[in-house]
Amino acid sequence: MQVENINPYDDNRRKSDQVREMFDAIAPAYDFMNRAMTFGIDKLWRRSAVKLIASETHDDILDIATGTGDLAILLARKLDPLTVIGVDLSEGMIEIGRKKVLAEGLDDIVTLGIGDCLQLPFPDASFDCITCAYGVRNFQNLLAGYREMHRVLRPGGMVVILELSTPRSAVVRPFYNLYTRHLIPTVGRLVSKDVRAYSYLPESIAAVPQGTEMTAIMTEAGFREAVHRPLTFGTCTIYTARK
Repeated sequence: MQVENINPYDDNRRKSDQVREMFDAIAPAYDFMNRAMTFGIDKLWRRSAVKLIASETHDDILDIATGTGDLAILLARKLDPLTVIGVDLSEGMIEIGRKKVLAEGLDDIVTLGIGDCLQLPFPDASFDCITCAYGVRNFQNLLAGYREMHRVLRPGGMVVILELSTPRSAVVRPFYNLYTRHLIPTVGRLVSKDVRAYSYLPESIAAVPQGTEMTAIMTEAGFREAVHRPLTFGTCTIYTARK
């Protein structure tokens, strides 16, 4: 099944509306669950993504599906950009992110706001670099989302996508399936109080295009030099491409 057809809730609303509701509901528990689910490795994955773009100058960076702003804050710290703009569907997530930005003293660089990845509120060629961490599997339309990224990216600019993925190893996969399909949903329901959010997580990971399937979609959207790099036994993948 295509990832666009995997929804957080079992109703007829648009996926983007369901995703917004889900993240508003789990926003207070989101950062805790991220650390707990990955044993803190999600921080290392973000750092790996930032290292891939640290050798170049990026004045204006867009972070799509910014959530509570962890990647936007890291980009501002490590890359010395002029601006980092983070957009997300969820007001609940953005509000937490804004507090974190203020606490870090980065509000002169980082701006977080509401934005739809399929209709980004920016002119063509506005950014040197675009990032998205753990968000593309939540897109209403994956190809359309990549086309919007391509539109607002400057020529020569880089897109960096960090997304959860399914291990290919026959040794690792049984343990991964047990953990993601049983343990995470159980703990997620207890901590976040949302019955579906952490069941939707493994379902969407299993359905999202991975490896060469994902880079093919990026190429179809207009990007070049699309490559993928698996991390931590294939449980996460970094995708990069240029305009």
